Amino acid sequence: MDSPKAAPPGGRPLSPHLQIYRPMLSMMMSIVHRITGGALYFGTALIAIWLVAAASGPSAFATVQGIYGSIPGLLVLFFYTWALIHHALGGVRHLIWDTGHGFEPRERELLYRLTLGGSIALTLLIWTVGYVVRGGAG
Repeated sequence: MDSPKAAPPGGRPLSPHLQIYRPMLSMMMSIVHRITGGALYFGTALIAIWLVAAASGPSAFATVQGIYGSIPGLLVLFFYTWALIHHALGGVRHLIWDTGHGFEPRERELLYRLTLGGSIALTLLIWTVGYVVRGGAG
């Protein structure tokens, strides 16, 4: 009946885990949605630090602006922007599902691809517009 490899010595069967499953877009998007949710927690703390520095005076604000304006700071802000948009579009995808639509395999795949592509495109658009509005690098 049961092979000895199907259960550990205690007799309980092992549940399949991530190592068994082939990574699929649906699985990866679910994982990324959870990661972006966690990243937003820390990114929102960065915004709060920026607001507190702005309220604390020119010296504190200049310090925070210097940190956020550095290459590492801009990278963090860029990925925060992407995480925010990606998570928001994931929320829209879930809202569509809440209406009872988008459950067919082709529709699900399209929604995943739109979420991923849309988050990348909108992030690039926001940063491009921001760069142009600021007048380039100056």
